[in-house]
Amino acid sequence: MRAYEVGGKGIESLAAVERPEPVAGHGEVVVRIRAASLNYRDLQVARGAYGKNQRRVIPLSDGAGEVASVGSGVGRFKVGDRVAPIFMQTWLAGPPAAAYSASALGGAVDGVLAEKIVLREEGLVAIPPSLGFEQAATLPCAAVTAWNALFESGRTPPGDTVLVQGTGGVSIFVLQLARAAGARVFVTSSSDAKLERARALGAEGVCNYKEKPSWSEEATRWNGGAGLDHVIEVGGPGTFDQSLRATRVGGTVSCIGVLTGIGGEIKTALILQKSIRVQGIYVGSRAMFEALLRAVETHGIEPVVDKVFPFDQALEAYRHLESGAHFGKVVISV
Repeated sequence: MRAYEVGGKGIESLAAVERPEPVAGHGEVVVRIRAASLNYRDLQVARGAYGKNQRRVIPLSDGAGEVASVGSGVGRFKVGDRVAPIFMQTWLAGPPAAAYSASALGGAVDGVLAEKIVLREEGLVAIPPSLGFEQAATLPCAAVTAWNALFESGRTPPGDTVLVQGTGGVSIFVLQLARAAGARVFVTSSSDAKLERARALGAEGVCNYKEKPSWSEEATRWNGGAGLDHVIEVGGPGTFDQSLRATRVGGTVSCIGVLTGIGGEIKTALILQKSIRVQGIYVGSRAMFEALLRAVETHGIEPVVDKVFPFDQALEAYRHLESGAHFGKVVISV
């Protein structure tokens, strides 16, 4: 069976390997992977900057495929069912817990960049018929993170204002889901072309942060000077203070990324003075994934796939994501 492994020494450490054909044990399902997608986390895993485990691992958490075989005692799925894995295999419902991260695919344990994988049946969800494999493969991490930030850990009613940074996977899903819920969305990017695409998806306000580095001022002006209800923070220390300035009194900042690093000075006085709720979002549970899928089906949301690479060009897919040229999700066809 063909697969890839990555060794924590940069994306160039990605290597094609042969692995034994997986066999389903009791309660397990073998999934023939048809597509997988990349997240920024996968670059960090490849660089050895994600967690302490530096062993070689099959990368990527996000994939979709069909059930190839089932072990004894399996009742949730049958051969031929279309499925996607959940990000943390043991987080089925309820609030987060420290133990769940030990089951995160593509980091703590082997992921999905392989022709076949074997998982416990409870670590999979059924994908709706409206989604192709390449679209469904974009959902397990980025879309569930967006859903959790907006509607599980956060509350985003119609009319709320939401700011998203950039046009990567999570940000575009936030834009799509927030618009489906009747929220108003402001988008930042360094590319006018990407901002126009964001407008086409429903963004009401946009700002090119290279042309206007004080994008928080532009965002608050767009909202009449009051600040926004909810800011989706993907940058980390390089953008966090502006996120606080862009947030209204009593608003929320959801921290979902660290694109500018993992540490730095933050003006904590703004959190105090504006009574801002700061919440960390680390993907979500199976129950959240299933709720997201119902929303995707109900509202006809189509995941935005930037580019699809063939399986033997997986390294090129990594390079494309690393370049920052993408809009939405980068997918590998298996």
